[in-house]
Amino acid sequence: MANKNIDMSKLRQILKLYCQHQGTRTIRDLTGISRNTVKSYIAHYQSLKTDWEELSKLSDQELEALFHHEPAIPDPPEREKELYTFFPEAEKRLKQTGMTLDLLWKEYSLKHTDAYQISGFYKHFRLWKGRSHPSMRMVHKAGERMFVDYAGNLLELTDPSTGEIIPVQVFVGILGASQLTYVEAVESQNMVDFISSCENALHFFGGVPAAIVPDNLKSAVKKSNRYEPLLNENFEAFTDHYGMVVLPARAYKPKDKSLVESAVRFAYTRIYTNLHGQVFTSLAMLNEAIRIHLETHNQTCFQGRDYSRREQFNEMEKQALQPLPAMRYEMRDMAVVTVMKNGHICLNCDKHYYSVPYANIGKKVRLFYSKSRIDIYYKYELLASHVRIKSPHNYTTDSTHMATYNNHLADWNPIRFMEEAHKIHPDVRFYIEQVILKKHHPEQAYKSCQGILSFAKRLGPDRLIRACQRAHQYGVYNFNIIESILKKNLDQYDLQEDTPPMPAHDNIRGKEYYQ
Repeated sequence: MANKNIDMSKLRQILKLYCQHQGTRTIRDLTGISRNTVKSYIAHYQSLKTDWEELSKLSDQELEALFHHEPAIPDPPEREKELYTFFPEAEKRLKQTGMTLDLLWKEYSLKHTDAYQISGFYKHFRLWKGRSHPSMRMVHKAGERMFVDYAGNLLELTDPSTGEIIPVQVFVGILGASQLTYVEAVESQNMVDFISSCENALHFFGGVPAAIVPDNLKSAVKKSNRYEPLLNENFEAFTDHYGMVVLPARAYKPKDKSLVESAVRFAYTRIYTNLHGQVFTSLAMLNEAIRIHLETHNQTCFQGRDYSRREQFNEMEKQALQPLPAMRYEMRDMAVVTVMKNGHICLNCDKHYYSVPYANIGKKVRLFYSKSRIDIYYKYELLASHVRIKSPHNYTTDSTHMATYNNHLADWNPIRFMEEAHKIHPDVRFYIEQVILKKHHPEQAYKSCQGILSFAKRLGPDRLIRACQRAHQYGVYNFNIIESILKKNLDQYDLQEDTPPMPAHDNIRGKEYYQ
């Protein structure tokens, strides 16, 4: 018999190839198992006097019992048996916040007169833990972490009209303490699908852990770093919304993601295998089937334990999660813009303007906008938040933002500007009045009026009068049109004969209108 035991999958390959009349050298090359080991397993197979068809029906445990004869292990002492029966409950309670092995040892020692000393207690717990969970020796506290990743193997949809096979990604999330698992099929690993899956997992669990641990997915981490990875802005905004910190798994540190990798393996054996051969024509249909087998997995007892993931979750992790926020996260886009001189920024896709405090004029700021809101940041400081309004060429203005702009603005009012304009000419007064009436916020109008009237001093009142008359011809009332007319010297040309005259000025609104 071979000195070194091998996996049962390798043993099955060896025996199958031998029964197909392959030589030991060929079997060695195909399986990567040494020729001497191959020979010893073949010799043992021959001694059993059976055929491959019968052996292939055996389970891995039954096959191992036939080929691997372990020496008999003497029964442990009675106090060791008692200690090891205490460990499953200890393991579960260790996940509770504040619980330690020291406290568990004190509890155990009080109940047993022949109890092990603390050093022996620690030693045997490590041995027991290594045997029962050889790849999961880290202890995660309840409510502490959710691990997320994608399965390497894809599932498939079938287009009902064309029969085309469409591969889909499989998202896996798992809570560290209870190991309650969430699985979902999605179209892709892009930002929208990734955040949506993370959010669906939180709602499946019914609460929010303190931290989320993604692998270094591009949808989560823009640039990995051992000490301070650069996160994707949208993913960071999502985690802020739910009050989670992000702890990306470190590169080349398999223990950081061993738990979710184990969850992926369970997905293969308990979900994928049960879906094999079935045809799904939509994601909804596929995910409905996944949920059935997922719940079976979560309700199945751990190996060597008398409790399941679902039971462990209900008992000690559910209450440790933070409550879900009242509203779901809205996906946001991001843009970088400069605050204009009037104290507003423009969301270019809507051509709508939003105010920020005037102290930020000229600064480059970041806009994060969803379907319903827009948030404006300078570096990491939130400057302003507005309800998103898709109204082109209009302004949304917070009066407190405008009030911060120079104290002399308090002295500005419509009467002052129209009186100053009337001194130049009634047509200028009419034009200034229209500018004031068409602006949505007074202070925006006052800036425009100040700029228009300044041309009288710089270029002379006659040119300003003719510019106002021509701008009235265009039906446009703002600073930019007056400036353009004067720069291009359009005021020097005679107005067209069919130009509508300025209205009679005796009908212009009186002072009381602006009180």
